[in-house]
Amino acid sequence: MKAFIKVFPMILCSALVSFSCSSGDEPGDDPGSATAPGKAVLLFPYNNTECNEGRVLSDTETEVTFEWEDAANATSYELIVTNLADGSSKTLKTNKNMFPARLLRATPYTWKVRSKNANSNLTADSEPWKFYNAGLPGESHPPFPAEVVSPKMGATIEGTTVTLSWETSDIDNDIVSYSVFADTQSPPETMVTETSVKNVLIPITSGNIYYWKVVTTDALGNASDSPVFQFYAN
Repeated sequence: MKAFIKVFPMILCSALVSFSCSSGDEPGDDPGSATAPGKAVLLFPYNNTECNEGRVLSDTETEVTFEWEDAANATSYELIVTNLADGSSKTLKTNKNMFPARLLRATPYTWKVRSKNANSNLTADSEPWKFYNAGLPGESHPPFPAEVVSPKMGATIEGTTVTLSWETSDIDNDIVSYSVFADTQSPPETMVTETSVKNVLIPITSGNIYYWKVVTTDALGNASDSPVFQFYAN
């Protein structure tokens, strides 16, 4: 009987150790990783082009059907469409690989697709594309708003000067100038230069937050404002 009493605690302790080693998740385990969705590949509207294939609803609106390839492990999608003229955005939910959306005519947009899986908390965003939704026949196209290259939004800059650089495009390929505004107030009101290249060197003072934007103008006088970017001068 004494032998049994000695052996039993040892068996119980061994069982507890075994349970504690196997009952928890292994380091790095993600309950949803096996079903994490992949990135969707966008198909239409095409990137950096004019979209004139929508169904005309009125002089001011068309219905455009967005299309993308099915993403691996995706059970649903969010179509995120942003109006580049005013910054407004809409998120449309679907379980298919296409979705019709009402859009303003003669307006630039950017769009992406977020893949989701019902059994995972993880999501995956496609690459963003941009396009110009066609206006009335014969209308010219304003340039796409400039996108920041450097300094990145919220960056900290050392020194007494900084090079502002940006990217933009235009369906008509007739951009003639960039007006660059930079200031310590938002929105910036001081035009520091008008140039035909996509970068400019400006002086900065330590301890200030700087705000800047680019107004892109084409040969017909069409203009588009970029968002306001900002950085900190250390």
